[in-house]
Amino acid sequence: MSRSEAPPLPEPLRVPVADSHTHLDMQDATVEEGLARAAAVNVTTVIQVGCDVAGSRWAAETAAAHANVHAAVALHPNEVPRIVHGDPDGRSRQGVREGGGQAALHEALAEIDALAALDHVRGVGETGLDCFRTGPEGMAAQEESFRAHIEIAKRHGKALVIHDREAHADVLRILADAGAPERTVFHCYSGDADMARICADAGYFMSFAGNVTFKNAQPLRDALAVAPMELVLVETDAPFLTPAPYRGRPNAPYLIPVTLRAMAEVKGVDEDALASAISDNTARAFDY
Repeated sequence: MSRSEAPPLPEPLRVPVADSHTHLDMQDATVEEGLARAAAVNVTTVIQVGCDVAGSRWAAETAAAHANVHAAVALHPNEVPRIVHGDPDGRSRQGVREGGGQAALHEALAEIDALAALDHVRGVGETGLDCFRTGPEGMAAQEESFRAHIEIAKRHGKALVIHDREAHADVLRILADAGAPERTVFHCYSGDADMARICADAGYFMSFAGNVTFKNAQPLRDALAVAPMELVLVETDAPFLTPAPYRGRPNAPYLIPVTLRAMAEVKGVDEDALASAISDNTARAFDY
C-alpha cells in the first residue's frame, strides 16, 4: 500500500457532522471533490482555516462560494516570525523571504481584521503559540500577534481558533490576561486531562483530531474522557494527522468518521449521540 494513496471511504455516519478544522487548499482533491467525498460519509460542513494572508483570503472566497464551508482567517503562529524576521530557508509555501519587521506584521494583521468582518468568516484562527517550531527569538512576535487576533475575534464577535503546540501554560495565561472571546476553540487539542478540566471550567471548546487514535496518545484520550460532551468537537486538520490505521497517508474531511468512532469508544457513548452533540457544538462554536 503506497503511503501517498488516499485511504478508502469509511462507513458513513448516520448523523451528519462537521469537520471543525481543515485545509482544503493543501489537499490533492479539488474543493468540489473534497466536499462530495465528505458528504458521502455524512460530513456535511467544514471549517476552512487560513494560515497566512493569501490562505485566509482563499478561505473567505471558498466559504463565499460554498454554503457548507465556513472560513477562519489568521496568521499562523509559525507564519508570524517569518513576516517579522524573514524566512531565509523558505520553509513556508511562500518560499524564501526577507523580514519586514513590525510594519509588515501590522499590515498583515490589518488584512486579517478586514477579512474577519465578512459574514461567511466565522472564526479568527488558527492563532496562538508554537514553541515547537519557533525559537525564543520569535516568541515576542507570536505573543503580539496572538493578542491582536484575540482582540479582532472579540471586536467582530467571531470564534477564536487556537493553535497551541508545547505552549499550554502561556496560551492559558494570555487568554486569561487578555480576556478570551465568548467562543474559543482549542484546535487539535494537545493538552492532558488536567488542562481539559481548566478548559472546561473556562467554557473553551476542545477539538480532537486523528492523533487521538495514535498508540502513544493515551494522555489525549484521558483528556477526551474528562472533556464535557457539550464542549467536544472533531476535526481532521487535513492533510495532516490522518487517523490510525491510515497514519502517514493523506488526510481529508471524509475520514472524520474514523476519528469520531474512536472518540465515541473513549467516551463510552453511542456513535450517534456523539455525532449529534458534535454537530450542535460546532454550529454553536462557529455561530452558523
